[in-house]
Amino acid sequence: MPLTVGTAGHIDHGKTWLVKALTGKDTDRLPEEQARGISIDLGYAPLDLPDGRRLSLVDVPGHERFIHNMVAGATGIDLFLLVIDAAEGAKPQTHEHLAILRLLGIGAGVVAVTKVDAVDEDTLQLALEEARELVPGADVVAVSAKTGAGLDDLRAALARAAPAHAERLGPARLYVDRVFTLHGIGTIATGTLWSGSIGGGDVLRAEPAGVEVRVRSVEVHDRPVERAAAGQRVAASLPGIERSRLRRGDALVAPGAFRPSYRLDVTLESIDEVPARVQVHHGTAEVAARFVRIGERFAQLRLDAPVVAARGDRLVLRAGTTLGGGAILDPRPPRHADPSRLELLERGDVAATIHAPVRRADVAHLLGGEPEGLVAAGEWLFAPAWLEELGDELGRRLDAADPLDPGIAPPPEPWAADVIPLLGIERRGAKLVRPGTAATLGGREEAARALEQELEAAGFEPVRTADRELAAYLEAQGRLVRVGDGFAVSPAAYERARQAVVDECGHAGRITLARLRDVLGITRRPAQLLLERMDSDGLTRRIGDERVLRRKATVG
Repeated sequence: MPLTVGTAGHIDHGKTWLVKALTGKDTDRLPEEQARGISIDLGYAPLDLPDGRRLSLVDVPGHERFIHNMVAGATGIDLFLLVIDAAEGAKPQTHEHLAILRLLGIGAGVVAVTKVDAVDEDTLQLALEEARELVPGADVVAVSAKTGAGLDDLRAALARAAPAHAERLGPARLYVDRVFTLHGIGTIATGTLWSGSIGGGDVLRAEPAGVEVRVRSVEVHDRPVERAAAGQRVAASLPGIERSRLRRGDALVAPGAFRPSYRLDVTLESIDEVPARVQVHHGTAEVAARFVRIGERFAQLRLDAPVVAARGDRLVLRAGTTLGGGAILDPRPPRHADPSRLELLERGDVAATIHAPVRRADVAHLLGGEPEGLVAAGEWLFAPAWLEELGDELGRRLDAADPLDPGIAPPPEPWAADVIPLLGIERRGAKLVRPGTAATLGGREEAARALEQELEAAGFEPVRTADRELAAYLEAQGRLVRVGDGFAVSPAAYERARQAVVDECGHAGRITLARLRDVLGITRRPAQLLLERMDSDGLTRRIGDERVLRRKATVG
């Protein structure tokens, strides 16, 4: 099973130098990083272990200003490499990074006490003892990136610490941490694959934007592979999507497997006092949120921007410093949090998670029957609170709809057909409307009269209609006829032109554009638009440069 290891530790304690000594790769790729001599963004390199396994190594910045980058790199790792300077010992970011690792549930790892070539034996022994007390149970290895001392021991310790198997089940989910463009290839997105696999030809969705993307090819540490497995560092080539459409924090996921959410119900860890506004770190995203405590152990996070999450995911909460974190109990909870429901969720009660639509067959398989208090429709089960929330959302959209077209598009979900009748909303064709609702001009009566007067004055000459919705409404009312793209004529003018075509075809059997132009005394452009509309109406059929009446057309 592929695994990812992430560095941690205070600035200038030698993380990047150690990574270079272990892998031969300098992960400080940015010009600013090289000029200032500090890591600012995440860096990546492959690390080969003595037992033949290859780890993906994520190097994180140690400066307190870049903690958000550290968290983004740490959220996808399986084990840590905590780096402590032998001369300085543990410093503020050492403790904060270690706290973040614990909040993310990353318990396996190794401590590297670095720069041992620059200290005496007594100082080294004190540093080693401090490291053992700081991270009980972890191997502590003395190393020097400068001389190479201890590097083989460090690789062996990482091999012992690396779990034989990491639980990464589920559909494909990759959180993007870098997006760039390569000449001749297009947009490239990179990240650690949390679950599933990704290969060339796969179709994924970029969330939360909901954009469909096709994977042309994938690489793992600059090597092409047919399929990348969960736990690996992946670079995916995504043709057909602009670089600007993706950014760090987005997720590439299997279609239909995950939906973005503006709310998360979480169980809290290591949290006492929390301000009303916090920064939520999940995946590679950092999102501002309102923190709403629910009892002592739970909270609802009301996010300023949506994230893609799953039950069991871990997150970190910060507000200037790391406050604590938690595990996600419900990635798409109802608006009003219920402490008793959260307790059921914490105990693993499956029925308590049912608030979004679920298939009746799936619930019956899990629970041996259907829980009480849910609404059944077709093959689906719905929670009353969720139905109320969906009804409110659709109601707001209907209120905001144009009076000329009071319908809205239904949710593009398989349960839509079953749920709509439960909400007191009608489906008319491809749109949802309130019962008894009809299109109206609203406040556009004056604009409608002005347009009709202009059409009457123009005769056969098409008039441009800038307000497409108004034109569509008036056409449905029989008050104009649209021709071409964004033009219209009056019904009277169109009927005269239609009759002229019918008469000419009845006499000569066919009509040309030039003949209609002469008969009506108009220019070529209006004649062309009128004939094209008659073609689409089924009155005429074009044969070369001529039109003939279709069999069903009326002559006379």
